[in-house]
Amino acid sequence: MCLIVFAWRPSQAQPLILAANRDEFYARPTLPLAQWEDAPEVYAGRDLEAGGTWLGINANGRFAALTNIREPGKPPGRRSRGELVARFLTSDVSVEAYLQDVAGRSAEYSGFNLIVGDHEQLHFLHSGDPEPSRLAPGLYGVSNAGLDTPWPKLVKAKAALSAQLQDPRPERLFDLLADGTPAPEAELPSTGVGIATEKLLSSVFIASPNYGTRASTVLVANADGSRRLVERSFGPCGGRLGEVDLEI
Repeated sequence: MCLIVFAWRPSQAQPLILAANRDEFYARPTLPLAQWEDAPEVYAGRDLEAGGTWLGINANGRFAALTNIREPGKPPGRRSRGELVARFLTSDVSVEAYLQDVAGRSAEYSGFNLIVGDHEQLHFLHSGDPEPSRLAPGLYGVSNAGLDTPWPKLVKAKAALSAQLQDPRPERLFDLLADGTPAPEAELPSTGVGIATEKLLSSVFIASPNYGTRASTVLVANADGSRRLVERSFGPCGGRLGEVDLEI
């Protein structure tokens, strides 16, 4: 998962409104959003290479999502980051206890940003920080750096989400996730991947023959506990493959 923008408003009628893009190589085997057969309480897509996921919810109100941190040249961690989301969704450990455990073992994974929560709270952990933080009400975004790092695509996506908060219809949230306009060269971050790759990765929606946005996901949680989770999946060069729409 490479971009997540979300509004956390626990006192509102829709306490969590989220729009996210997962970017990955198209060759990596993946299942679309579904109820997991081996963990029926979980609703998420699934990475078939390592068995984890990038974003999901469970029947008891838990939510988790992650993004990778761009660290070219750094040796990969020995464990898959996708298990961080899957383990939270399949456990009943408290949010605080779970993140404290992860924080103590973060060196086992390549760099990550992890968001976990439930009906009442939302927490964030950057793998480079010793302690997780509980998020106050507000509008947030994360890509492949830290929370709210002002990369152009993140600034653009947060502004677009802010404009939809009074009427967060999934179709409009998908529109903001579909923006394929690259950032101006002068505004590109420098993360060590070269100018051509920085340009490719600078758009909200990424499309190329080998790598790009594999899934766009919208989550709208309501104060009564009901949630709508919608995922659109894509193939090479951004070709649309399908849509799954769940109300839980």
